[in-house]
Amino acid sequence: MVNWLIGLLVLPFGVQCFGQDSVVLITHNATIYDTEILQNNKKASQPTIDSSYLKSPILSAEERKNRTRLVAVGNVAGYGIAMAGFYSAWYKDYPQSNFHFFNDNHEWLQVDKVGHMYGAYIESKGSMELWRWAGASRKNRIWIGGLSGAAYQTVIETLDGFSSEWGWSWGDFTANCLGSALLVSQELLWDEQRIDLKFSFHKKSYGEPMLNQRADSLYGKNILNRMLKDYNGQTYWLSANIKSFFPKSNVPAWLNIAVGYGAEGMFGATENKWKDVLGNKYDRTDIQRYRQWYIAPDVNLMKIKTKNKFVKATLFFFNSFKFPMPSIGFSKKGVQFNWIHF
Repeated sequence: MVNWLIGLLVLPFGVQCFGQDSVVLITHNATIYDTEILQNNKKASQPTIDSSYLKSPILSAEERKNRTRLVAVGNVAGYGIAMAGFYSAWYKDYPQSNFHFFNDNHEWLQVDKVGHMYGAYIESKGSMELWRWAGASRKNRIWIGGLSGAAYQTVIETLDGFSSEWGWSWGDFTANCLGSALLVSQELLWDEQRIDLKFSFHKKSYGEPMLNQRADSLYGKNILNRMLKDYNGQTYWLSANIKSFFPKSNVPAWLNIAVGYGAEGMFGATENKWKDVLGNKYDRTDIQRYRQWYIAPDVNLMKIKTKNKFVKATLFFFNSFKFPMPSIGFSKKGVQFNWIHF
């Protein structure tokens, strides 16, 4: 559904602040650094803040106040407008009901649940970087920004609860919380994201006119609808930066190793049976539904050094997507080598 599209809308607001690893305030003509971060890194066996930390922009108390107000108003207004648009485009055309619960944990081989994690993670990341830009303290930016993703997704889950087509899903809510927890826990431990949650997609052609027609009906025809809805073409990745874990190694700083998850053969939420608009019944239970796991190298775009703010913002945005690379896939159908995995 739209569970992580909002995350991609939040990210551009957060990218402007990247390259600012901390905030420096001028108070009574004295320079005060974020002592929380400095103390944490003194205790750590390996420092996690690079030399660009001391080059962070200087903010006056007035600038900090203005940026905080701007971020707060922008979050409320931007998210409100986005939700109004989604309600108009999505929910209003479906019948409404009293608030109710719905157990969908068995659907789509749980690819949709990982999608909820991803949405909450990237929303939290964008929001956290906005609060960093505004001059929030380390703990405030981590907790306020980091929990934003789960909060945003909970609003969507509440709207689902009033839709007769769906309902409040505790599975979705749990996945949302896990996405935010992935970001918050890493910031508390390391002051950085050593393991990123990423996404990749390839539009599938299903080979048979019947299946392509079903896919068009179920997932939509254009590339954006397919990217959001076609779980057969989605892969979600946990991408770990090797250098962050082994700082003394000679591994390039940009090199990651990623583990991916996806699924194939799904033409319905729980089974491959459906009816068309004329009421004709189709049974394609001959098509196997199965999970797939992948391992692949990846590129951490945030490790590419640049002083250009626009380039940093662009790299920050695209780092939410898995870099196309070869992969090895594992499933009950065996081992498969993919020259380029999207």
